[in-house]
Amino acid sequence: MDRREALQLLMGGAAFQLASPKLFASLRSARMRLDTQTTLRTLNPQQAALVTAMAETILPKTDTVGATGAGVVPFVDLILTEWYTENERSIFLNGLADVDARAQSAFAKNFVNCSADQRGKILTELGEQMTKDAETARNSAPGYRGSPVKPSKNFYYMVRNLTLTAYYTSEASQQ
Repeated sequence: MDRREALQLLMGGAAFQLASPKLFASLRSARMRLDTQTTLRTLNPQQAALVTAMAETILPKTDTVGATGAGVVPFVDLILTEWYTENERSIFLNGLADVDARAQSAFAKNFVNCSADQRGKILTELGEQMTKDAETARNSAPGYRGSPVKPSKNFYYMVRNLTLTAYYTSEASQQ
């Protein structure tokens, strides 16, 4: 089993148990609307390049399509524009700015210009923070027993979730 199959099993297993059929229909409907969207409406070109670099670091192209081939950036832009609240959109866009600030601080260059290893280090830091946020959320608010905790207001949780959702609702991932 390769990495993509493992991710698909994990993502699919968790999503199918937690999400309603209406949610999947809505996501597929959003996917179909992407065919009519010709320009980005929320992300500017620099932000789109940053989302592309992050998504490709999370799901790089191998013998199957990567995040770019699955149309992650247009999907993320559609969700930011039509589904996210102003507050969620602000958290996401500020998170993108923070990723570039981290790259500048650590490597004196923008995230998109970093090497794969440098990008991986930044995303690992963000993942560790996401885990801490999830632990804090788990300890502060009771949820359903065994349900995954969603760290509220965590940018990396948002971008990772959108990347995986975009990938697994795309036609490209089914091939």
